[in-house]
Amino acid sequence: MVDYGTIDLAIIGGGINGAGIARDAAGRGLKTLLCEKGDLAEGTSSRSGKLVHGGLRYLEYYEFRLVREALIEREVLMRAAPHIIWPMRFVLPHSPEQRAAWMVRLGLFLYDHLGGRKLLPPSRRINLRRDPEGKSIKPAYKTAFEYSDCWVDDARLVILNALDAKLRGATVLPRTAATSARRIDGFWQIEMRGQDGTTSTVKARALINAAGPWVEDVLGRIAGRNSQYKVRLVKGSHIVVPKFWEGPQAYLLQNDDKRVIFVNPYEGDLCLIGTTDIPYEGRPEDVAIEPKEIDYLLRVVNRYAVKPLTKADIRHSFSGVRPLYDNNAEANASAVTRDYVFEVDEPENQAPMLSVFGGKITTFRKLAEHALDKLATTFPAAGKAWTAKEALPGGDIKDANFNAFLATLQAETPWLPAALAEHYAHLYGTRARELLTGATGLDDLGRHFGGLLYQREAEFLQRTEWAKTSADILQRRTKHSLHMTPSERQDFEHWMDAAA
Repeated sequence: MVDYGTIDLAIIGGGINGAGIARDAAGRGLKTLLCEKGDLAEGTSSRSGKLVHGGLRYLEYYEFRLVREALIEREVLMRAAPHIIWPMRFVLPHSPEQRAAWMVRLGLFLYDHLGGRKLLPPSRRINLRRDPEGKSIKPAYKTAFEYSDCWVDDARLVILNALDAKLRGATVLPRTAATSARRIDGFWQIEMRGQDGTTSTVKARALINAAGPWVEDVLGRIAGRNSQYKVRLVKGSHIVVPKFWEGPQAYLLQNDDKRVIFVNPYEGDLCLIGTTDIPYEGRPEDVAIEPKEIDYLLRVVNRYAVKPLTKADIRHSFSGVRPLYDNNAEANASAVTRDYVFEVDEPENQAPMLSVFGGKITTFRKLAEHALDKLATTFPAAGKAWTAKEALPGGDIKDANFNAFLATLQAETPWLPAALAEHYAHLYGTRARELLTGATGLDDLGRHFGGLLYQREAEFLQRTEWAKTSADILQRRTKHSLHMTPSERQDFEHWMDAAA
């Protein structure tokens, strides 16, 4: 039995919200512990559309506060982590059967101005028959609108928040499930169990339930109470296929059901297509893409693409369960709010519990600030909000200029192949120098497992980012699995097992 003693704040859930709250709390001087039953970002937070965006389509549901907050956060996060977040232009072919041109222009005008845009270029109208963005689009579509949003490596965003929390004094416990939480003598007494069977306890002055799809499970099974709020589970699935157009732009495609899907450049020569939006009632752990979702995504793309896609083109797929706050919206899952709400359970003279319902990856930092604001009376001596102007680990790049940093790193390591230098720079930012300390040639990177994966990177992830299994490395902390053969992935798994 491990006893972590008495702390200020315990957090259940190692997704983006839990990690973001842990980082903010630790930076305010609160003694913080985060536990997560699986790997960090193993659930919803590594299965998103990988965008930091305001949510253009949310304007149709009058979510102006959420869109404004997200647009402001978009630029805050670009400055905090320019290695894992970068601008992307989205081309929206006009389909008059779905939305009138004036409506699209009005939405984009609001999108350009609602959040005080400073770093990204404004929207514009383009001619698909003349401009290069139209080469891959069927001739029936003559006009498009182009606007800006950002790409994000979602799982790495979680890891970097957890890492910063740890660097600021927090205890971070992946693969450690909270098994019970009870109020005793003004504190939360929390019991935990690791995947290796190790048990542990901690006493906390406050508890935050950031368990995402499992938020109600934590409330009922672990904390022994019910909530007045509910989550509505919505499944989103994506497919990965070879990139079928030239240029760095992404596409936003309208379907005949008024929904839109993103078609984004992904991992160099691939593209990511999604997402679906359907109600989900099973266990979040069991979520998987269904044939009807694959058919849906292919149908939308093939409505626009000159070169049709088939199921044979699919290299990979994944599904996630979004724990949306149930605002009693209509049956259409797309209409369910992406905003977040808190439930604070604070009986008189007893330790408070704050539960997070809903949210989206773009607004996680503000969510963390607001959550700690809710606990201000419990922690009157805590520091002020601080994360708006502080870089995440590896993001301390001068002027947030990633290209200039990459050029400097390449000059420092002329022996490093360009693709590998870019890989290290994007995933680790300035921490790439720590990864490469003492290396003067490829031989110093150790065994080559395939693609861009070398032993030194795997050991770096084991040592600094809680990586324990091959999936931790190949699927979440990196995307090496997309660029390795089945036999290479198997060999790496055997190496990880031997190293454990």
